Amino acid sequence: MTINIKKCTFEDLGLLQEISVKTFNETFKNQNSPENVKAYLEKACNLKQLEEELSNISSEFYFIYSNEEIAGYLKINTNNAQTEKMGNDTLEIERIYIRKKFHEQGLGKNLINKAIEIAIERNKEKIWLGVWEKNERAITFYKRMDFVQTGAHSFYMGDEEQIDFIMSKTLI
Repeated sequence: MTINIKKCTFEDLGLLQEISVKTFNETFKNQNSPENVKAYLEKACNLKQLEEELSNISSEFYFIYSNEEIAGYLKINTNNAQTEKMGNDTLEIERIYIRKKFHEQGLGKNLINKAIEIAIERNKEKIWLGVWEKNERAITFYKRMDFVQTGAHSFYMGDEEQIDFIMSKTLI
């Protein structure tokens, strides 16, 4: 299996939208109302929103490919782009999604390692992420990657308030 990670550019906007919708639906569609999933996707995955996020110099997207097929993506934030005020010595993993057909192939670990590599290059002391409290599979994965729960915050899926655990990993 050949794995490749590529930074997204504006030319990738359509593909970013496609993989964002596909992976979000695969991950959360069966656990949430259709109305709330639709509302979230319309807000978070419309082309204008994704273009704004790509334009932010403190945010970056990366695609991961397995044997030249897109398998998922990663979004990282630093500085003021972080969804919580965590300070300038941190890097946030805002989104990390792998298509179901590529689960259990180590691709998530590759994306976490990419985020760690970037954080270290930028002299960040810690990385963090938010994960839905009901996403036990992801929580188990992050714990295996040495993340620990350090807090919680609200996340809105449409009009439903959900709780995300904040999980952090110290790098130095």
